[in-house]
Amino acid sequence: MYTSQTLTFESDKITTELNDEVMMDWEDSLMSASAAYVTEGGGDILEIGFGMGISAGYIHSHSIDSHIIVENHPQIIPKAVEWANGKSNVTIVSQSWYDVRNSIGTFDGIFYDAFGDEEWTKFSSSLNGLTKNGTKVTFYNKRQSETNAFNIPNCQYEQISVTIDENKYFDGSVYYMPKKEF
Repeated sequence: MYTSQTLTFESDKITTELNDEVMMDWEDSLMSASAAYVTEGGGDILEIGFGMGISAGYIHSHSIDSHIIVENHPQIIPKAVEWANGKSNVTIVSQSWYDVRNSIGTFDGIFYDAFGDEEWTKFSSSLNGLTKNGTKVTFYNKRQSETNAFNIPNCQYEQISVTIDENKYFDGSVYYMPKKEF
């Protein structure tokens, strides 16, 4: 289970004790584009997974009302709390998104990027309870095509050119950012 693994934090990446890469700084442009999409209408934003805080910084740089970040890894939670310190419209929820999905409200934008999430297969079926009319949703897409493992129908895709560092989870030069409006 991911949440029981010890993480190593380096300046450019987070890895697990099994040497799996949780997040790397080469993803910056993807995080920026994802944040720009989910914040297009402002309002209330849900971010599932904090990681290195790259997307959180981009989300917070936009004009939004509130930003809820759900993070469940015990080593990342303090980093998210520290990042949120002094940001009055940011709330850190230190649990599994799936466990709190019925109590955190509905959102104008949702970004899902949760490494090792055991409930990932339930994300698509949970969206109706988390979205408002017009909610913009995107998620990290490991697939290097216009398909998604979440089986969220009718996604559009924005192609983003990427320059990647050596890693174990993405080896393309084009990232297909999913875009779905509810």
